[in-house]
Amino acid sequence: MVAVAILAAGRGTRMKSDLPKVLHELGGRTLVQRVLESCVRLQPSRRLVIVGYGADLVRDSLQQTDTQPALEFVEQTEQLGTGHAIQQLLPYLTDFTGDLLVLNGDVPLLRPNTLEQLITIHKEHGNAATLLAAHLPNPTGYGRVFCDSQNLVKQIVEHRDCTDAQRQNHRINAGVYCFNWPKLAEILPNLKADNDQQEYYLTDTVHLLDQVMAVDVDDYREILGINSRQHLANSYHVLQDWVKTNWMAAGVTIIDPDSVTIDDTVQLEPDVIIEPQTHLRGNTIIQTGSRIGPGSLIENSQIGKNVTVHFSVVSDSVVADETRIGPYAHLRGHAKVGEHCRIGNFVELKNAEVGNSTNIAHLSYLGDATLGDKVNIGAGTITANYDGVKKHRTTIGDRTKTGSNSVLVAPLTLGNDVTVAAGSVVTDNVPDDSLVIARERQVIKPGWRLESPE
Repeated sequence: MVAVAILAAGRGTRMKSDLPKVLHELGGRTLVQRVLESCVRLQPSRRLVIVGYGADLVRDSLQQTDTQPALEFVEQTEQLGTGHAIQQLLPYLTDFTGDLLVLNGDVPLLRPNTLEQLITIHKEHGNAATLLAAHLPNPTGYGRVFCDSQNLVKQIVEHRDCTDAQRQNHRINAGVYCFNWPKLAEILPNLKADNDQQEYYLTDTVHLLDQVMAVDVDDYREILGINSRQHLANSYHVLQDWVKTNWMAAGVTIIDPDSVTIDDTVQLEPDVIIEPQTHLRGNTIIQTGSRIGPGSLIENSQIGKNVTVHFSVVSDSVVADETRIGPYAHLRGHAKVGEHCRIGNFVELKNAEVGNSTNIAHLSYLGDATLGDKVNIGAGTITANYDGVKKHRTTIGDRTKTGSNSVLVAPLTLGNDVTVAAGSVVTDNVPDDSLVIARERQVIKPGWRLESPE
């Protein structure tokens, strides 16, 4: 039985922001949300978030995004150190007899495998505490962890207190712990603030507990904390490195990884090709054979097989197999495009459903529209879907064609096999198998010229 406590009370003054540090985003999710998600596979019996600065904002954010039950919030009204934060759990865990995993809300890159390994070793050895350690290339500023040959912790020495010889040890304390809670609860009241900061440090429990073991993380980048905007950018770079390396190993071609970003919520199939300057966001799925980019943004969308998207933006939309998007197209507001379509140059679709084998080649806006199969939309066609108060829908039947520079004033229905003459402004429904002409007849006045102002 494992309970998880997440330290999320600090402001993060170096972020230069009124927003609590743990609510800054990394790859589309807040730092604390990422920490919570790293624990899902552990199936903890209790999940406690220790809040302080901006407590209401943190609560509201997590209650909106966290879908699991039993998220508990513990108030730390004064931020007097990590030990003080864990002391606030004493009234909440009075009857708890399991292990407590302590995580930091500003360390968002920890992977589930690492936490599982930490807990497994903790239980197998019956440790009072097990801490996560890392070997840093440059450990300046970090407390050093000194262990015996069995990885039992003998002491933790702060950097400023290390001798020159001790500073040659690059093993540092990552600030992630698994405690036997009854043993920790017994000594927590004994912590003292005998230090320059006058704070209660959780590291001091190491000297008060019997058998504390260190577990080294495989990739030290997992334990990088966020204290500044630069740290946030560095962590994003690490996250992107992991994501893109994994996808390339899975059969995805990323032509220029340095110019591409991919959220770790995106799903890609083998033989997808990602061109330079392309960005994939949110809950996006791209199926095999599709070629995305260059210069495209796909966000919270589903892209079918063998689709091409060039220099375009697709948001909250669905594109079916064998369809071509772009260049310079914009799909948004739950647009849905069928198979074997072409959505071309400077076309915008908003809340539109497009049937199979339909072409909208250039210079059109179709909002709140339903198009059938094999429709051809001429250049400059728009749906006038807003009357100043409400949005209205346009329905276009199979095999219907609109001429260039047509305006379809909604609410409107065009039947099957309708032809709209170029330059028409159509305001009334049109039945099947019809030609509609809605424009003034051309008038020519020979010999006419503009009179001189004089």
